[in-house]
Amino acid sequence: MSINVKLSDDLVKTAKRYGAIEHRSVPKQIEYWSQIGKIATENPDLPFSVIHDILIADQEEPVGEYQFN
Repeated sequence: MSINVKLSDDLVKTAKRYGAIEHRSVPKQIEYWSQIGKIATENPDLPFSVIHDILIADQEEPVGEYQFN
């Protein structure tokens, strides 16, 4: 579901700048920041590097189930 929201010009400009570095659109960059904020709020003791690793792992394709021999 998508909805229209009003954002400040400064936020959009900053998202555009950061998004260009990471090859993300403005909406995707803002979603990324939102995910970081949500994880940080729910897990205040996690360092950013762990949050970043969580987001990267979340985007990876599943490899398959581990099989016991």
